[in-house]
Amino acid sequence: MDRVRILFVADLFGAAGRRALRDRLPDLNERYRPDFRIVNCENAAGGFGFTGKIAEELFEAGFDVLTGGNHSWDRKESLPFLRDRDRVLRPANFPAGTPGRGWGVYPIPSGGKIGVLNLMGRVFLEGADCPFRAADAVLPRIARETPILFVDMHAEATSEKVAMGWHLDGRVSAVIGTHTHVQTADERLLPGGTAYITDAGMTGPQDSVIGVKTELILKRFLTQMPVRFEASTRNPYVHGVVVDVDRETGRSLRIERIREPAAVETEEERSERE
Repeated sequence: MDRVRILFVADLFGAAGRRALRDRLPDLNERYRPDFRIVNCENAAGGFGFTGKIAEELFEAGFDVLTGGNHSWDRKESLPFLRDRDRVLRPANFPAGTPGRGWGVYPIPSGGKIGVLNLMGRVFLEGADCPFRAADAVLPRIARETPILFVDMHAEATSEKVAMGWHLDGRVSAVIGTHTHVQTADERLLPGGTAYITDAGMTGPQDSVIGVKTELILKRFLTQMPVRFEASTRNPYVHGVVVDVDRETGRSLRIERIREPAAVETEEERSERE
């Protein structure tokens, strides 16, 4: 059986996440030998948005598509990439006229094509149209070109992500949840052949509160006073999943979680970063 292997790296968060990815990616490439690589980069620049420089670095590292979410527009430097680069996605269910695109069909270097669809939930998040109807509208257009379709479902509520998995089961290859930065242990193949996980996690500092310095978040909770968030750099990990998909049918064959610690930062690296 001919399969396509997709490596998805979960929410890339700040400098620590980028360092962890640089450190672990060569080993992940060697171990899994993915045919296609996707990374969610909406938190890549200090935890809020991404820059053109970061996007180019990710492409140079071998990623084929960059997905996003509610922070995709946080930095003005990202707008030209969202507008002009078809491999940089933001959620498809934003209103008409929003910069960027929410899906695309791309050649797989080993043969065939893959569709990538970026969606965002509406529970506890604002600004998006219905992701379920958006997916229904896009799927027939992608299916005309390829049976392989990967969905990044960027959402706050577990229930909304689980619902999307069932809604798309048998119609897409994978529904991978992002946004909460806490990796869940519910990876599975749904009955129709769709690989699913509620949240793939965060590629970033584990000694933090979902990426932000712990002491700042504790101060916010304890005092209820405004606090300026700063990205932590402590104990970074790479989180994500590997999904194997049948090239002919688009049904997933397996899904595996990734949770890899980065090497300990040297004093030289720390001084260069500071």
